[in-house]
Amino acid sequence: MSLPELIDEALRLKPHERYLIIDRLVQSLDVPDSEIEQAWITESQHRLDAYRNGTANVLTVEQVFGNEAQNS
Repeated sequence: MSLPELIDEALRLKPHERYLIIDRLVQSLDVPDSEIEQAWITESQHRLDAYRNGTANVLTVEQVFGNEAQNS
């Protein structure tokens, strides 16, 4: 079956069936990259360690958002 035929066939499905196909296709694209995940784990651990030992450059919520944060 060619791609155009497959698409035409899919378009004949009921909406909930099309949704199931879309959901599975999207899930198949959402494959975690283990190298990126490990890099984020390492980075977050470095940030937490820096915060805990007082070497992190931190800002208060007021510094980040200004007076808006105080009025909330």
